[in-house]
Amino acid sequence: MQTNDIFNRYSRQIFIEEVGVEGQRKIGNAKVLVVGAGGLGSPVLQYLAAAGIGKLAVVDFDEVEVHNLNRQVIHRENAVGKSKTESAAHFVKALNSQITFVPVCQKIDAENVQDVIRDYDIVVDGSDNFTTRYIVNDACVTLNKPLVYGSIFAFEGQVAVFNFQGSKNLRDLFPEAPNPEDVPNCDRNGVLGPLPGIVGTMMAMQVLKVITGLPIVTNQLTIVDTLNWNFMTITF
Repeated sequence: MQTNDIFNRYSRQIFIEEVGVEGQRKIGNAKVLVVGAGGLGSPVLQYLAAAGIGKLAVVDFDEVEVHNLNRQVIHRENAVGKSKTESAAHFVKALNSQITFVPVCQKIDAENVQDVIRDYDIVVDGSDNFTTRYIVNDACVTLNKPLVYGSIFAFEGQVAVFNFQGSKNLRDLFPEAPNPEDVPNCDRNGVLGPLPGIVGTMMAMQVLKVITGLPIVTNQLTIVDTLNWNFMTITF
């Protein structure tokens, strides 16, 4: 893109005094990996692509199913049966063809996680299970990668920034993963569609703040209760 085209496209970000041209340049040079192209990954990918992240990747191994469509807003009816990474690639290309988008159709596990995240500056965890969350967290600690974390259930969401400039990580908050059988999930208990949009957008905001050097509150978990409309923070 020509300089004028870049300015016109991202002018509403550049006009913010705390961002400016230099901040937009940082966004354009950033490399971000999103884990999961589902409820949380959808708004994260949407807003990071729109913001002009230079290299944006997503790793997921699932296919789009019709029950995803109430909340996973980057996917369309005609994507049902296709891989979520392929569907995400179509969405991002249509939204911002000027950025580099890398779809990784692969299941993250303890053996491959470091290879998957190694080349990225920031990791965003939008996964839907504790096994993956802890695998990603531990790899980020080992490789010293900032991790933007989110989770959702029914009406409640959680957001935190882990392992950023010496801050604490997921195991400092929850030392061990719970038994999966003891944890409610969206498949069994549901989630109201806009909730992942709210939480995922908050996660995208944290990513952009990390990239541009805006203030980040660390060692803190934000809990969003949309049923009672309460926002609470827990320091750890």
